[in-house]
Amino acid sequence: MSLNNVFNISGSGMNAQSVRLNTTASNLANAQSASASIDQVYRGRHPVFAAAQRDAMNIDFDTLDDGLPAAAGVQVMGVVESDAPLQRRYEPHHPESDEEGYVYYPNVNVVEEMSNMISASRSFQVNVEVMNSAKQMVQRVLTLGQ
Repeated sequence: MSLNNVFNISGSGMNAQSVRLNTTASNLANAQSASASIDQVYRGRHPVFAAAQRDAMNIDFDTLDDGLPAAAGVQVMGVVESDAPLQRRYEPHHPESDEEGYVYYPNVNVVEEMSNMISASRSFQVNVEVMNSAKQMVQRVLTLGQ
């Protein structure tokens, strides 16, 4: 595996973790937003990732032990809404309550989102460290020729 591939892989990892951090921030920002209608309630969102494979026509000899091409990074497949049940609370004096006195809140678990945020932040930091290490290796190789 060349060092150029390392930059591409860690860059795709940083991009994926940025998407994860943004969706987590959106979930946390809307965690306590109330609505009178179940159709208008914010629903938690989560990114879906997949390992990006090299183009099948440009496979080089960097393969895994099982003969399959090595991964070429992380691909963000999309962002999906959570199918967890919404929170329905009886709050008849709330300005957003429906005719029965119920208010609907998002299906966002704040504790889970905070742990998601910490995990995404640390994953982003690890990818930055990988990129910095590769950069230092390239710089050392360039100084060998002097």
